[in-house]
Amino acid sequence: MPEISVILPVFNSEEFIGKAIESVLAQTFEDFELIIVNDGSTDSSKDIIDSFIDDRIRIISQSNQGPGAARNNALKMAQGSYVMYLDSDDWFCPDALEVAYSEINKYDADFTFFKMINYDGERYYENDWFELKTLQVFENKVFNPRETPGSIFDLSVGVCQKIYNRFFLERIDARFPEGIFFEDMPFFYYVFLKAERISIVNRHLYVRRKHTSSITNVVDEKFFDTVPAGQELMRIFIENGWYDAYKYDLLAYKINGPRFALRDMPLKYKSHMFDLIKNDYEAIKSTKYYGDFLDQLGPVKKKFFLDVLKSGDYEEFSKTSH
Repeated sequence: MPEISVILPVFNSEEFIGKAIESVLAQTFEDFELIIVNDGSTDSSKDIIDSFIDDRIRIISQSNQGPGAARNNALKMAQGSYVMYLDSDDWFCPDALEVAYSEINKYDADFTFFKMINYDGERYYENDWFELKTLQVFENKVFNPRETPGSIFDLSVGVCQKIYNRFFLERIDARFPEGIFFEDMPFFYYVFLKAERISIVNRHLYVRRKHTSSITNVVDEKFFDTVPAGQELMRIFIENGWYDAYKYDLLAYKINGPRFALRDMPLKYKSHMFDLIKNDYEAIKSTKYYGDFLDQLGPVKKKFFLDVLKSGDYEEFSKTSH
């Protein structure tokens, strides 16, 4: 059996998928399988995938189900002791698997963070979000979530920034939400707070390609899913008994994702986004957590919460929210 399973979902990535696959096949660490999930691509992605002949490649072809389902389906068939994820427009540094494997084994960790670097087509540049700055105190040691300084909501949720012990993921029944974007976020917090042994690698092992169609680069209709992703996050914290310990930062985090999306998206999407947020907040009013939103939110987020509730539609909200 391979030591590492690399999971690579692909949907209409003809421009970039070749580079992603090549970065895996050229790794200095060779004991891996590469599970490529063709998630209903309608461009030439399938032809590019099929052009690679390597016994370590396994291909899943499915109708378009989204990244959560693609990753879940691949994880079910993964045979490696460890799992790493790669997005189809990114690539691994040449020794990424070797370094990540060495570190997670060294500390017998449930999962290990590593650093990522951005590439915009012309230059490589660091981003504080992916530099693990709040975790630097844990270099060369193992830690658990209860030791984490500051807010856990300051951590990068990106699934591709870690190597995971597959048996740990199976033991806790870790699964991505399906049918929505931003599926990394609830997955990360469930895995993070279930972990007992976490470590970090203070090296860039992964390159994130920033381009015009990157999901995090364009605030469009995909950001409607910040609402159900936040709902899923709340469910996870409540059902696992983590809510009371983290509610102050959790509620702020839940408010801010959709709030910033509504602020930044084009006008044509704002009305629908507002309706999603309002329906969510109306549902919250009928729960025992409503009082916490009133008591725990800071003034800016609380005003947003209440302005949404008292407004009938986006037009009314836009007049009262300034």
